[in-house]
Amino acid sequence: MLKFNKYMAGNSFGTLFKLTTFGESHGDALGGIIDGCPAGISLDFDAIQHEMTRRKPGQSAIVTQRKEDDEVQFLSGIFEGKTTGTSIGFVIPNTNQKSDDYSDIKNTYRPSHADYVYEKKYGVRDYRGGGRSSARETASRVVAGAVAKQLLPNIKINAFVSSVGTIFLDKPYQDLDFSKTESNPVRCPDEATAIKMEELIRDIRKQGDTVGGTITCVLQNVPLGLGEPVFDKLHADLGKAMLSINAVKGFEYGSGFCGAQMKGSDHNDLYNTDGTTKTNLSGGIQGGISNGMDIYFRVAFKPVATLIQKQEVLDNQGNIIELQGKGRHDPCVLPRAVPIVEAMAAIVLADFYLINKIYQ
Repeated sequence: MLKFNKYMAGNSFGTLFKLTTFGESHGDALGGIIDGCPAGISLDFDAIQHEMTRRKPGQSAIVTQRKEDDEVQFLSGIFEGKTTGTSIGFVIPNTNQKSDDYSDIKNTYRPSHADYVYEKKYGVRDYRGGGRSSARETASRVVAGAVAKQLLPNIKINAFVSSVGTIFLDKPYQDLDFSKTESNPVRCPDEATAIKMEELIRDIRKQGDTVGGTITCVLQNVPLGLGEPVFDKLHADLGKAMLSINAVKGFEYGSGFCGAQMKGSDHNDLYNTDGTTKTNLSGGIQGGISNGMDIYFRVAFKPVATLIQKQEVLDNQGNIIELQGKGRHDPCVLPRAVPIVEAMAAIVLADFYLINKIYQ
């Protein structure tokens, strides 16, 4: 019988514009390598750091209070402010680890975390903050997404929190002012709804509990023709990108699951003479290919699994014991996940954009 060493695969994403990430939550640093970025792109480093600031911990009272500057250090692939066409290497130092907060879970498996499956699959696990399975890994994605945004010509990417728990933003995205998304700590572009969401998150935090919700993302000015009609559908790769984000439980685009309740006569997007459509229940993608209309999708996030209250857990001796979570954790991941959703969307679009240019 063949025997294989246990190693962790799946650290790369993309075909031409490709990101490989490395690092753990409580290691010395996180980082990544971006391959396939064309030469000659002038990078706005302030814009890249701004995206990191949107994602970083400790930015408001309703997120984890871990303090990290998340300053990006580029190591290669850039000369005099422009990309050289070679691999872009970067690191993000970890500066505020409190690994002792996790010493009590060294021999236990937390409910709904990756602890148990991680250790059974690899035979070892870094219990400090979840190690490689920590959401802190997404910092590297935000760097790559910020670079991808600067590669994409005239494409606008706007994500926002559209629900927290049972509180929903009941307005179509066309009626929203995306410039208001950053005006509140929840990152909801509707002030009245944002206040309700923030109050709920604060109340949940006081209970030592957590809450989930959804993020909606709108991609505008996407050119017609991105994506392929069989396995490399644009919406399939967007779905894979979103479902690779920690805590994501669902993805839908266009009419989504609501479309399953409609009749075809109501669901079909009828054409205008210029090739645009009168409605956009297709969500800007038909047959796996972008059609030039707005692409919009929604991503569902589960409640954070770590609770600051007592729960039953399994230890590595097969006993069920009681344990109370501690440390610095988000009561709701949604506000900090907005730039992550945008970043992964940008990486997908950059990849398909470059593929499309090859075959033009």
